[in-house]
This record gives sequence, structure tokens and C-alpha cells, in this order.
Amino acid sequence: MSTIATTKMSSKGQVVIPESIRDQLSLGPGTQFVVLGQKDTVILKSIQAPPLEEFSNLRKNLRRQVKKIQLKKTDVTKAIRKARKKK
Repeated sequence: MSTIATTKMSSKGQVVIPESIRDQLSLGPGTQFVVLGQKDTVILKSIQAPPLEEFSNLRKNLRRQVKKIQLKKTDVTKAIRKARKKK
């Protein structure tokens, strides 16, 4: 169920998320947000870094794929140079 509350922006551009919303969404100090703005609408979406295990699994899968297609470091360097020239 949604909770509706009001808040104000400070002179420094800070906005307090009301306690009822923080409690409902388990938001605490240090929570990071993506902020989207369009016309008169501002949306805050809380974000969390994925667990380190996900990065480890991703790295293992990537190494398998690189080995499978026999990709070399020089191939990556060439691709980066080519992409940078397009700008």
C-alpha cells in the first residue's frame, strides 16, 4: 500500500523523505537514489550495488566467453581506439 506525504526543499536543495515513507521502504542513512526529472515531476528510485558474488560470476562467465572466441588484449585495444575515433 502506498503512503502519501508532503515535504519541502531547503535553500540548499535538500529534500527530507518523511519518516513514514523511510520506514515503509526501509530507507536508511547512505541509501543512494537515481533521480529522474521531467517537467513538474521528480522521481527518486532507491538503488543498491549488486552483491560482490554477482561480479565474480560475471567475471568467470566473461573469461569463458573470451577464451571461447579467442579474443586477445590487442583486439580490445583496437576496438577502443576505433570507437574513440568515431566521436
